[in-house]
Amino acid sequence: MSIYAIGDIQGCFDDLLRLLDAIAFNKDTDQLWFAGDLVNRGPKSLETLRFVKSLGSSAVTVLGNHDMHLLAASCMERVANKKDGLTDILDAPDRQELIDWLRHQPLFHHNNDFCLVHAGLPPQWDFKKTQKMATIAEQALRRPDYQAFLKQMYGNKPNQWSPQLKGIARLRFIINCFTRMRYCDAEGRLDFTNSGPLGSQPPNLLPWFEVPNRRNADMRVIFGHWSTLGYYEGSNCYAIDTGCLWGGQLTAVKLGNPVQRISIDCPGLKKIAK
Repeated sequence: MSIYAIGDIQGCFDDLLRLLDAIAFNKDTDQLWFAGDLVNRGPKSLETLRFVKSLGSSAVTVLGNHDMHLLAASCMERVANKKDGLTDILDAPDRQELIDWLRHQPLFHHNNDFCLVHAGLPPQWDFKKTQKMATIAEQALRRPDYQAFLKQMYGNKPNQWSPQLKGIARLRFIINCFTRMRYCDAEGRLDFTNSGPLGSQPPNLLPWFEVPNRRNADMRVIFGHWSTLGYYEGSNCYAIDTGCLWGGQLTAVKLGNPVQRISIDCPGLKKIAK
């Protein structure tokens, strides 16, 4: 079986289909790993969500910040925005089926060789801790009262890991790491202000994967989320959000030794990445 990891789609369904043609994807023999952000901003979020769901065990997707935004919008009307590109999903007859499917997707996925997250990992988490923290948040999303958590999800604090974190503070930190982080300081304090390419950040900040002595440095991590970073290999990490939405590329990597990159050019639907 061949495994292909695919970067952020964000509703660019036509580009996804072109990429799958480029890799000659076969549902019966291949598996797709999606790095999250299936939806939002692009024109065909509903089609993307339905398609990935229809792939069954031939696809795995981890949750991204835009996927979490959809879950929040499904239970808080004030969160939804017509500019988000989520209206078609929220108005769809199979809305609840799609929402329930999405909230049962993982934040962290792995096999014996690679790990998949949307955004990043704090330096204090090793593989075992990463698994545990993902499970804690996934269980919160899968409970019957999941909406209570989603209504308290937004916020930038706490911004540093501590074993003493409990309740909503711990859940928010976990979600922010898996779905939002890019830069942090040497102690792992998350920064949500800077999102530009490497070298654009203040001197006290590092990309999360370059923090010295991070406890997950032995994990081969594939992630998306950071379109201004572009394709990146280094520090045992592979960044695969190459800015399809912004007129860049949509990228797949075939997992193996070495990793093989396949990218297609995208027309772009937005002018400035945010």
